[in-house]
Amino acid sequence: MSTAPQDRPTRRRMPRAEREAQILVVAEQVFAERGYSATTMEDVAERVGVTKPLIYEYFGSKEGLLSACIVRARTQLREVTESAWEAAGPGAELVDVFRAGVLAFFEFIDEHANAFVLIQQEGAMASQASPLIESIREQQSEAIARTLASAPGLGQVPLELLQGYAEVVVGACERVAVWRARRPGTTAVEATELVVSALWGGLASLQPDPA
Repeated sequence: MSTAPQDRPTRRRMPRAEREAQILVVAEQVFAERGYSATTMEDVAERVGVTKPLIYEYFGSKEGLLSACIVRARTQLREVTESAWEAAGPGAELVDVFRAGVLAFFEFIDEHANAFVLIQQEGAMASQASPLIESIREQQSEAIARTLASAPGLGQVPLELLQGYAEVVVGACERVAVWRARRPGTTAVEATELVVSALWGGLASLQPDPA
């Protein structure tokens, strides 16, 4: 018995934004697994289940696809960090806000391991990727500096000094994340406490002495 045309299942056309997000998730995985140089657009298209021309239409080139992956990771990291600070509450002690932000970073690394692998492959990537990866560090440094500047008692501390401390925090978090990758038994909480215990003394010295 033949099936009438109206009874045949129709293939759902995925909206562009949804398809782009799907491609970026897969591309991030493939770049992390194979490295930027060894990855081809065919690899990504085959795994997503779309045509190669579609990926070119959306992202222009392999470099454009990589850039989109990095921008996506940058946005996600900013969102989780800011959410952690907000969740700490306006009346939270600075050390608790600091700890919440550091923990959010390590939890992000756990949930987005492929994104972190991409960052660590910086030297082998397209030339346009390095500025984008550096922009992730700059974004985090600026956000940390703003958070410190808004903390009670730190409004009078020179912004340049706070920016310097923020750079130290970002560098420490990234290096501890690399160190932790070789020690899978180290939890996000343990990595957070390592960073906080190492850096909090300097940050605490910026706060005015209690009356």
